[in-house]
Amino acid sequence: MDYLRTPDTCFENLPGYPWAPHYAQVDDGEGHEMRMHYLDEGERDAPVVLMLHGEPSWSYLYRHMIEPVVAAGYRVIAPDLIGFGRSDKPVNREDYTYNRHVGWVRSLLLDHLDLRDITLICQDWGGLIGLRLVGNHPERFARVIAANTFLPDGEHDPGEAFRKWRDFSQTVPEFPVSMIIQGATTTELPAAVLAAYDAPFPEERYKAGARQFPALVPDRPDAPGAAENREAWQSLMAFDKPFITAFSDKDPITAGADAVLRKLIPGCQGQPHTTIENGGHFLQEDQGEALARVLTDLARDA
Repeated sequence: MDYLRTPDTCFENLPGYPWAPHYAQVDDGEGHEMRMHYLDEGERDAPVVLMLHGEPSWSYLYRHMIEPVVAAGYRVIAPDLIGFGRSDKPVNREDYTYNRHVGWVRSLLLDHLDLRDITLICQDWGGLIGLRLVGNHPERFARVIAANTFLPDGEHDPGEAFRKWRDFSQTVPEFPVSMIIQGATTTELPAAVLAAYDAPFPEERYKAGARQFPALVPDRPDAPGAAENREAWQSLMAFDKPFITAFSDKDPITAGADAVLRKLIPGCQGQPHTTIENGGHFLQEDQGEALARVLTDLARDA
């Protein structure tokens, strides 16, 4: 599997991102090893908070949340998915599959770090991967916060907003990473922050994963990954540990998915679900401190 590795110089002096990199060789379960980058902040024996990003962002998205969560007494693990951030980036789009992404993250969490009693916070593709892993390995997770995400099984229409996004992502001549981030936030991002979102992708050939992700969302029952998600749902519909939804009020892509999660997952009962105001799809960028408070309150009170 041919891959690229973004030069370290691309990540120098990023605003608000002072943390040292950590790396692990991860296996997708099919024998394809890649180097995955992750942040590891806080005391090693502290309760673990796992922050999973989505498309086309990277762990930089969580920079407003890491310090307050660590200050509250937690260990934060924030990986870069394969194809994003400082992680390796396969060159060919067909090398990116839903199941491989799940396998790579599973390898990091279970094989390399051996994490247990995980508090998961997931958004966008962080949920498509993270919620699958909760369904597959519920014993490893203590609680979940789902923010602007879902676990699609191909049985339902993904909606007009998603179809427009997918069509754009597959047809735009140059994939405009920072423009996509800015377009899905409610705040005006400084030029240096926009440059940080572009940093992992110095050339178009580094963007195969970012380009491919929208095409991997299961939108029909026989789509790759749909059957595995249906199986994961069987476990999620028995998951009775705390599960909270913290969606934002200005995200047309995932609007309404929080109600479905609350209906189907037993652990949602009696939880302080919330709608975070003035947050776009990337609510960690718009309202990261507010989302961090939801996380620390849930973990403290559970």
